[in-house]
Amino acid sequence: MGSWNKCKKNGVPFAAMAAVECGLVAMHTLYKAAHAKGLNYVYTTYSRILGSPLLFLLSFFFSRRGLPPFRMPVVYRIILLSVIGFLAKMCSYKGIEYSSPALASSISTLEPAFTYILAVLFRMEIIDLRSSTTQAKVIGTIVSISGALVAVLYKGPTILSSQSPKVSYHSLGMSQTNWAMGGFLLITDHLLSAAAHILQAHVLKMYPDELNVAFMYSLGVTIITIPVSFIVEQESSAWVLRPDITLATVVYSGFIGQAFSGAVHSCCLLLKGPLYTSIFKPLSIVIAAAASFIFLGDDLYLGSVVGGIILLLGFYAVLWGKAKEQQSMNCGSEKLGASTDAQSPLLRRHIEEKYVE
Repeated sequence: MGSWNKCKKNGVPFAAMAAVECGLVAMHTLYKAAHAKGLNYVYTTYSRILGSPLLFLLSFFFSRRGLPPFRMPVVYRIILLSVIGFLAKMCSYKGIEYSSPALASSISTLEPAFTYILAVLFRMEIIDLRSSTTQAKVIGTIVSISGALVAVLYKGPTILSSQSPKVSYHSLGMSQTNWAMGGFLLITDHLLSAAAHILQAHVLKMYPDELNVAFMYSLGVTIITIPVSFIVEQESSAWVLRPDITLATVVYSGFIGQAFSGAVHSCCLLLKGPLYTSIFKPLSIVIAAAASFIFLGDDLYLGSVVGGIILLLGFYAVLWGKAKEQQSMNCGSEKLGASTDAQSPLLRRHIEEKYVE
């Protein structure tokens, strides 16, 4: 029973985050193709309008009971979180428009470094270079980023030739791009996303209901997005969705990009912390390479394989460090409970509150 609970505690978040990254790579590719077909800024509005009610239903049926109401400090932080999330999404979409899904996956490797630095600055991660867990997290983060860079920068000889029909990237609108501007916007996106992870983790410490926080976060971004969309897109024809890839992209983004990823990120932030959620970003390089080989007819190159192996080694090191750290915290909690059993209830409560703080 204990091994099953341990497997569920570690395996379910891992599988969910891996599924989120697969879904986001597919969403970026769909968005790029739909943008070439005429999808404009209203995409963000429609996907948010679809995703927020789905998160509300999840929070209504599965949220925790008996929690206190939202207080103003929590509300203020969710408003700030919504602004940061809105700016991050805008930078993401415009960056993909100016560049490509491949560049978006490549630059996403910076997010773990951004998140780790911010987590240390805000004391959500502790640096003790004598600790094996800290060494594993630091080295693993560096190694995973290095592996992603190898996969991006080094092509190498062809290992396998795909039998699938090759898709012309010009059909995805990648011939007329501003890579410098796209790269800058994507870097800004991941810096803001790292800040959003840190702030959302802080909100979840104040109000530990992951689904309600995810819904309020999505609702806040939706409230900001709607008036901005009307300002940017004033022509009524821009709000008409044709029954083609543009409609499919909006529906997919609402379900996967907003509702599913929002719920999973919020749950994993509460369970595992911001570094855990961001360290999955480099996996998008491997996912994008595999998807391109299987579905787009791209050849598989040595650089992708070597970079993927290096990335996975670093990824495993970070997961090992986080697991050991959580195990130490659980042992500390058990020792605290054992040491306070024989004490008076008032003294035990004082010690527990001090420990939680």
